[in-house]
Amino acid sequence: MPTQLTAAMGKKITPEMEIVARDEGLAPEDVRRLVEEGAVVIPHNNGRSFRPVGIGKGLRTKTNANLGTSSDELSPENELLKLEAAVEAGADAIMDLSTGGDISAIRRGILKNAPVPVGTVPIYQAACENLALEKRLEDISAEDFFSVIEQHGKEGVDFITVHCGVTREVVKRVENEGRLLDIVSRGGAILSKWMRYSGMENPLYERYDRLLELAREYDMTLSLGDGLRPGCLADATDRGQVQETIVLGELAQRARKAGVQVMIEGPGHMPLDQIEANVTLMKRLTHDTPFYVLGPLVTDIAPGYDHITAAIGGAIAARAGADFLCVVTPAEHLRLPTVADIREGVIAARIAAHAADVCKGVKGAAERDNLMARARKSFDWNLQIKNSIYPPHAAEVRASSKPNDESVCTMCSALCAYKHGSVGEKA
Repeated sequence: MPTQLTAAMGKKITPEMEIVARDEGLAPEDVRRLVEEGAVVIPHNNGRSFRPVGIGKGLRTKTNANLGTSSDELSPENELLKLEAAVEAGADAIMDLSTGGDISAIRRGILKNAPVPVGTVPIYQAACENLALEKRLEDISAEDFFSVIEQHGKEGVDFITVHCGVTREVVKRVENEGRLLDIVSRGGAILSKWMRYSGMENPLYERYDRLLELAREYDMTLSLGDGLRPGCLADATDRGQVQETIVLGELAQRARKAGVQVMIEGPGHMPLDQIEANVTLMKRLTHDTPFYVLGPLVTDIAPGYDHITAAIGGAIAARAGADFLCVVTPAEHLRLPTVADIREGVIAARIAAHAADVCKGVKGAAERDNLMARARKSFDWNLQIKNSIYPPHAAEVRASSKPNDESVCTMCSALCAYKHGSVGEKA
């Protein structure tokens, strides 16, 4: 069965490409060409049916919301509520990062109910199953990794994070340079420990061709994970982070040659003044592969408000060329997010994505802001609410305060500038 990429290489426009083209206001041939070049991916397992989404160059910046249980919070029902909230708030994709309870059953429930692409991190399940057998993490076999990856593909997962760039050489660079916060990626930490105790190379790197075979069979998009991303500002743009990206760029080329769609994941925590340079460098090193960023979070001191720190960094990153923003919730660094946290995080990420799209000239982005300006000038409150990033909240805030003059709001009341500030009006 062809993949989206092999179809594009054969000059065939798939139904998924046609839908993406309509949603983005582009010609189907333009989408096909971008997929062929590897600048756009359409994560869509050949065993699932849902409305596809395109991620990459020239398209609207997309957002992903992370869901999933932990060993302390085990409710599958709650994760489905989070899924519903994420989609209702406008998330373009979700990832199930479950590490507690019946992980396979939770994933299947999410796949059954998700109307958007679903991603996973298979190494989490491999590690959890190993611990459940009272084994050490370092006792995971290479076959365990690939067995779980194949299971996810069979069940319909659309994209998987795989930390193929966490090699022995790259980890050694991190150790030689030193870090304030060491390795903060769970997948990166697991693989680093596994390599240290086994003395062997990362099997996801060493047996990459096998990974490509599995991905191609199910048309799973590979999201090459940043296992050595910086977890604090002090560790940003170090040799380990950059070296890992060089490796991932090489692996992305191999994936495309094999007909497998691929994204690259990026940092992390990063000072404002390093974000644009990082995105430019990462895009150059990976030959314009779609770039998926966590934040970046621009300060380390805002627990409870990290949806804001991530939105600031996400807007800058997307403006510089990042294509996919991972949602960060107010609960980041503190606890598993609630349904409300997921909703707040998605909305913050969508604001960042839209702000960047206006600057990037994405079709329809600036027009939406212009529509809001016209609605405000004409006191069309219904249109203002309808055109807002999250209409239910805008409507709730509007209804919570009643002005004497219904055409205005209680902020300025009779002194509303729109009523008195018409340009060219005679005194």
